[in-house]
Amino acid sequence: MVKTAKSRTDATLIGWREWAALPCWGIEAIKAKIDTGARTSAIHAFDLESFERDGEPWLRFEIHPWQRSSADEVVVEAQRIDRRTVTSSSGTRSDRPVVLAQLDIAGRSIDAELTLTRRDEMGFRMLIGREALRRRFLIDPAQSYLGGRPPREVRRRNRARQ
Repeated sequence: MVKTAKSRTDATLIGWREWAALPCWGIEAIKAKIDTGARTSAIHAFDLESFERDGEPWLRFEIHPWQRSSADEVVVEAQRIDRRTVTSSSGTRSDRPVVLAQLDIAGRSIDAELTLTRRDEMGFRMLIGREALRRRFLIDPAQSYLGGRPPREVRRRNRARQ
């Protein structure tokens, strides 16, 4: 007997790369690679500083939302919800802090766990992994930006910083 996957009629179709937003952090647009090989989502973060707020662990860090650019850094404060050992595609293991953020992608708003890591050398400042995608999205690996694009002036600002 062959099992077949059930169709998810409420799932949103997206491509292998999409524009996303992190409105809780004031980031209106960031290019993200959809990575079904990664369990947890990741974002480029640097200058991490740990502190306590009301007895809970918090982090202050900076994000460069534009690809190949160190302009327009955004300073973020978020509660650290976990620490995880993550194995990269090259097999390197690293211990990363995890934060929770509202992620807007393809007209949907979801809560996503994000690991914080340096992604200076990577093509995308953000990866969206399986846990954020599960039961919400279908991926067409032959397509890009099915969820739409930000306004032209936002895209031009991103290109100008490359």
